[in-house]
Amino acid sequence: MRKSPTERQLRSAAQTTSELLAARLAETRHARDWSQDDLARRAGVDRKTVNRIEKRHFSPSLDTLVRLSVALGCRLSDLVGK
Repeated sequence: MRKSPTERQLRSAAQTTSELLAARLAETRHARDWSQDDLARRAGVDRKTVNRIEKRHFSPSLDTLVRLSVALGCRLSDLVGK
């Protein structure tokens, strides 16, 4: 029987995912030579949302993640996968 993850393990995984998302989002955006405003406009989200995700001040919804990945022309797993 598998043990359920502890609260500490869940927080650690969330932090790691947040760091990974922030880095990959900025990296992918820069590779296209887009500003945060460019990405936000193409994804249909607010520029502040992009900024807050990249600075790890905000955890986006699945809908927002999908919008960003579609706008960037990449798979969702490219942004959040390990």
